[in-house]
Amino acid sequence: MTGSLLRIDSSIKPATSASFQLSDEIIAKLNPNAIVRRDVTTTVAPIDADWIGAVFTPAEDRTTEQNKIADISDALIQEIKDADALVIGMGVYNFSISTGLKNWIDQIARARVTFRFTDDGPEGLLEDKPVYIAYASDGTLSGSEIDFAERYLRHMLGFIGLKSITTIAAERIAADSEAAWAKARKAISQI
Repeated sequence: MTGSLLRIDSSIKPATSASFQLSDEIIAKLNPNAIVRRDVTTTVAPIDADWIGAVFTPAEDRTTEQNKIADISDALIQEIKDADALVIGMGVYNFSISTGLKNWIDQIARARVTFRFTDDGPEGLLEDKPVYIAYASDGTLSGSEIDFAERYLRHMLGFIGLKSITTIAAERIAADSEAAWAKARKAISQI
């Protein structure tokens, strides 16, 4: 791959994180020219009433405080726009995504900025690009009926226009770590 890559890390246990390791291996295979790294566990605040007030106020009418709030969301969206591809490290926690990853999604899903509603339904406004989900779970199978993490992340990425999504899964690591990693590494080799 030539170009830049945006790496999203969302694990709450980075020192021993399977999603970190999986992201590392995917990125090594992609071999991008540049990497921008965003750890969403510590750098992305949840949205609240102040956030709604800021992002729905026209930029020219915002207060200084509203500009500070909206600037964070704008920067996160710009990181996506500037990247040629994304790798999103996603551990599965209680069948879903981490709070940090949810906060990032809430910050980047912006009406009239990354999506809009039309007579035919919602339309994503971001330019499509390759997205690799580094899916790691102790017990949940990717795409299974109890996997609310991947389904939700794919839906939200598609909602804002990112539809070229590949999931690389190291799944059910607690049940059979060796088989989980072998399957994931085989999928990486096919990128």
